[in-house]
Amino acid sequence: MFCTSLAPLRPSAPWSLRLGCATLSLALAWTAAGCEDDIVRQPDPLEIESVHALRDGCFVLDAVNPGERDTRYLVASEDGLAFAFTGRAPEEAVRLRFRASDLGTFLLYDTERRYVVSELDELSAAVTLDSDISLVDDTFISPAEWEVSASEYDAERLSLRSRRTQRYMSREGTTTDPARAAVITLSPAEGCEVFPELTTDATGEVVRTSFEDGDLYGMVDTHSHILGNFGFGGGGVVHGAPFHRLGVEAALPDCSIYHGPEGRRDLMGAVFDNGREFNFEMLAFGVIFGRLTMPVHETAGYPDFTEWPDAHRRSTHQVQYYKWLERAYLGGLRLVVQHAVSNQVLCDLSVGSRAQRARYSCNDMVAVDRQIEEIRVMERYIDAQSGGPGRGWFRVVTSPAEARAVIASGKMAVVLGIETSNLFDCFVTPREGFPTCDEAYVLARLAHYHDLGVRALFPVHKFDNAFSPGDGQRGFMEVANVLNSGHYNNYTAACDPSAPTNFDGGGSVQFGGLNSPRDAYFSDPPLDFSGLGTAASGTLAPLISVLDEPALTDGPFCQNAGLQPLGEVLLAEMMRRGMLIELAHLPNHSVARAYEMLEAADYPAVSTHNNPHSGRVYDIGGLASANMFGRCQAPDRVGAMGDPLRARLALIADHGGYPGVGFSFDLNGFAGAPGPRFGDDGCSTPQTNPITYPFSSFAGDVSFTQPQLANRTVDFNTEGFVHIGMLPELVEDARHDGVTDEEIEAVFRSAEAYVRVWERAEARGAVLSANP
Repeated sequence: MFCTSLAPLRPSAPWSLRLGCATLSLALAWTAAGCEDDIVRQPDPLEIESVHALRDGCFVLDAVNPGERDTRYLVASEDGLAFAFTGRAPEEAVRLRFRASDLGTFLLYDTERRYVVSELDELSAAVTLDSDISLVDDTFISPAEWEVSASEYDAERLSLRSRRTQRYMSREGTTTDPARAAVITLSPAEGCEVFPELTTDATGEVVRTSFEDGDLYGMVDTHSHILGNFGFGGGGVVHGAPFHRLGVEAALPDCSIYHGPEGRRDLMGAVFDNGREFNFEMLAFGVIFGRLTMPVHETAGYPDFTEWPDAHRRSTHQVQYYKWLERAYLGGLRLVVQHAVSNQVLCDLSVGSRAQRARYSCNDMVAVDRQIEEIRVMERYIDAQSGGPGRGWFRVVTSPAEARAVIASGKMAVVLGIETSNLFDCFVTPREGFPTCDEAYVLARLAHYHDLGVRALFPVHKFDNAFSPGDGQRGFMEVANVLNSGHYNNYTAACDPSAPTNFDGGGSVQFGGLNSPRDAYFSDPPLDFSGLGTAASGTLAPLISVLDEPALTDGPFCQNAGLQPLGEVLLAEMMRRGMLIELAHLPNHSVARAYEMLEAADYPAVSTHNNPHSGRVYDIGGLASANMFGRCQAPDRVGAMGDPLRARLALIADHGGYPGVGFSFDLNGFAGAPGPRFGDDGCSTPQTNPITYPFSSFAGDVSFTQPQLANRTVDFNTEGFVHIGMLPELVEDARHDGVTDEEIEAVFRSAEAYVRVWERAEARGAVLSANP
């Protein structure tokens, strides 16, 4: 029964009882005994703990008007275009699968694969549904969603209200009048259609949560972009969602709606896909004409998935659908750092060239806000599929104590972070319409995002901002950095050889004509690319003449400036708040100053693009992470795939760190993923001992069968790490090479390692706050 106690069933009008054949006064009711034969009585109410228990149930619906006894069952019209409460027996009723779209909200899906929808006062049938993705409309609400609650007139029965129109389901269709909202009973049924969904291809339940010494059991992915599809204007630069209220058909549809036939409008895929070398002439054609000259990829999504997901080769398609993430969780992934990500230049190029549309502004922080909002929606969605609030395996956490408790309970802890170039809208070149980025503003913005749950932060990403120069990555990013600021690039050979290097420090600069080091980091820019998002081709014209100038090859080169005063303010306040400082995108001089500050404060940090800075990150109590398994077997010895892991563990031991080594896949972040050992894209040396099925998780509590993508069977051996759900295969493949379980244990201690760094940051933050 429902826990909520509401008003009992009552008449809709005083002293009157409305029967099926007439409305009679109470005094005459019993003289019309013949009318009793026309009444269809309601079945007994469904006994459930709450409406959340309805998820994935199979039911028939009947409805009475408030105050009446004569019920009717919901049936489909003869033409199949509508539904109505006209049936007199449950055998006539349409059988409906209740699929949760959120907590307390459901899709009603019949045996003919139609949805019950309502736009106005009708109950219609729809075979296909529009969505915010298909319409490129962030405000769209589907007419197929129904909010279910206990009826105001009978606490043991139900009321249904359209999420789109806020109209109640009634005997006549829908109504705005709560007094006319139908009192609905659900009766269990059989033979409902299975709602479309992907599978985990796993059996068993998570049992192991700790090691014998009490440390947490589980892997960490320290660098993830689950909601990358909401970055870059949300318009398909990254296609496909990790979940969708309307299900997998809406989450992972054919990508031609954004990328065009043969993917020819996927400009960023042409730039970042693995195996493609950046070609400015190719991109220039795409920017001018809104499409590329050659096919980029096949576009089919659910249920065929002809060419994507493919994290190894295809950079612009979702690879962290929640069912794939669940498969990784079942294989031991227990902590994920979800970085909200975006890049306005990439969005502006795609939109300004008319290759794609945006759902909202290309501004970085607009996308960050949407991702922070949406991760909570995703948490609720997984709760809804699991039976109610708090029951899902996916839990957003805001403290190391919460993370430790969640992981110990056998669930996945999710930490919120931000990785974007124009953090807090603090541009290196101030823009009209934005607040002045000063110390007070930075402190207020950091407090705001801390209140939203953000605990990890990159001070800078690819491009120069008010905190620091960008990371100095070469190639396409040299061009993009100029577009972001209007300044020429700022590379110099005057580098600090004693300081760690991340992305800068390389021996050449590809576009030498774009490099003109400036003495003053903050100065008036010589170029203006403010029109990039509306007229990309015309805005890019001033660069054409200099792109053919020769590369600079007499490096190493690094950024000409370092951490700016506001960057020091940001890092100091992050330390006081016990936040996790991400070092991986700081350029040479900036990372040198960051280490000075961290060491002076005895404060840890993380480096989640693999670089441990010769062990220096472990010296301060931090960590570095990447994929620590090699890709290929060695022809002359067993266990060579474990060489990177062994080397990292030795470095950690030398610097007094905790022996836990995590991953930082950077999925949905244009970073690629491990490829296969076998097949055309496999290793150059002979390989043996491929993955076979079934196999057990490292903990032994879950069994995995060969992964399916609806109509597509995935072969890890010849395709590699196509999505996050292949994490169990990645571990199993290392075992097949002879990497020992004792060595692999360090990977499953990585969640403990990350939580320990966070605990140390929180403890040091408390000390620093008390002694400013």
